[in-house]
Amino acid sequence: MAKVKLYNKEAKETGELELDDAVFGISLKNQVVHQIYNAMMANAREPWAHTKDRGDVRGGGKKPWKQKGTGRARHGSNRSPIWVGGGVTFGPLKVRNYKQKIQKKMNQLAVRMCLSAKVKDTQFIVLENFEVSGKTREMVDLRKALPGFGKTTLLLSDASNEKLNLGTRNIQRLDMQQASDVNVVDLLHHQYIITTKKGVEILEKRLAK
Repeated sequence: MAKVKLYNKEAKETGELELDDAVFGISLKNQVVHQIYNAMMANAREPWAHTKDRGDVRGGGKKPWKQKGTGRARHGSNRSPIWVGGGVTFGPLKVRNYKQKIQKKMNQLAVRMCLSAKVKDTQFIVLENFEVSGKTREMVDLRKALPGFGKTTLLLSDASNEKLNLGTRNIQRLDMQQASDVNVVDLLHHQYIITTKKGVEILEKRLAK
């Protein structure tokens, strides 16, 4: 059974915590995590780029010049893509859909794999609780005393915690998320994960299915 060190709010070791191997002790399959990560990034993508085709641009109501007799090439509309100010052929459109379907079981498997990798690399830190006053200095001192200071870190709270949010929002490389909502993108974008015993229980209840 996987185990991690347990720390108090002064960042001192108080013992060890056993973890459920069904959540924190499985082997990593890069292709599964890669597939879920790409799908989630695609689902978050917004199609901002948009061009106008010849039916959307202004003008074009009158033929530029008569069909024959001018010595110039024949044209029927100045909205043609070959004209300056004309429509764009096969340009990007904002109606494009980048969404990808994500299977729930595969998504949960990928989250378990990421958590297991953090535990294996000793990048998963567990505190007894998040009893904080909401002061930034307190959180900075706590982070300095814990392993991995200076690395990107994600705090997984066991519930909505306004004081914890106040204490962390101005600290660089430190973000906050609820354990019930953490996903593959969150885990891959942060090198260290810090949570509480209650947070571990929430993760195990959510993912051990």
